[in-house]
Amino acid sequence: MKLLLITLLSFSIHAQDFKTVEDKLTSALKSESRTEKEKERDRNRRPISTLKFMGLRDNMKVVELIPGGGWYSKLLAPTLKDNGELYLAYGTGRVEKKLLNNKDLDHVSITAKEAKLYRKDGAKFYSLENADLGLKKMDMVLTFRNYHNFDFEGRKAMNDAAYKALKKGGIYGVVDHTRRHMQGDDNENRRRIDPVLAIKEIQDAGFILVDYTDLHYRPDDELRYEVGRKTVTGNTDRFTMKFKKVKK
Repeated sequence: MKLLLITLLSFSIHAQDFKTVEDKLTSALKSESRTEKEKERDRNRRPISTLKFMGLRDNMKVVELIPGGGWYSKLLAPTLKDNGELYLAYGTGRVEKKLLNNKDLDHVSITAKEAKLYRKDGAKFYSLENADLGLKKMDMVLTFRNYHNFDFEGRKAMNDAAYKALKKGGIYGVVDHTRRHMQGDDNENRRRIDPVLAIKEIQDAGFILVDYTDLHYRPDDELRYEVGRKTVTGNTDRFTMKFKKVKK
């Protein structure tokens, strides 16, 4: 009975902790800085549930890798503004123009400015050099639908950089489009990656897999076609996994 009460109390505390985050994320979702096109993706991407799974708190030091146009950045930045910190790294050119001139988001920091993200001549995937994030004791590193973009060496550099930047117990959250297990490269799966391969590579960097969710499981996606095809886009099966750094 005592153990049950402790468990229930712990669950209640965690739920209360996230309630503040949820309120801030809900407010951020309604922000005028978000475009209608961005808002149309809310139902599919389910950001509140996804960030709850990752364990986000509003006092965390968080790094978002390859933020693209800033879809998640626009939610993370206001949530972390008062009590936490948000850093963006790798391929940040687009997001700098869109976000950092916004007074509500100008507290966001760009890091790893020396990192070089590029494609070698004739390559399908990106290489990543000078990947060190220049940060220590971060609480969380997140990357959304980007892991597939890199070649093996690029993925390794990114995983190693995330591990180095995180504190002991820090979380590395990865979401990406699912590829069939052990399927080779073809013209239809360049923007997909085998989740088993991702787990192996991230564990090789020193992380342990602590949890996964079927939050973005899509049974109608047969994993046969390019994610940009009209019959697939917006309904791709995505793996969502949480890793932890267990050593210093």
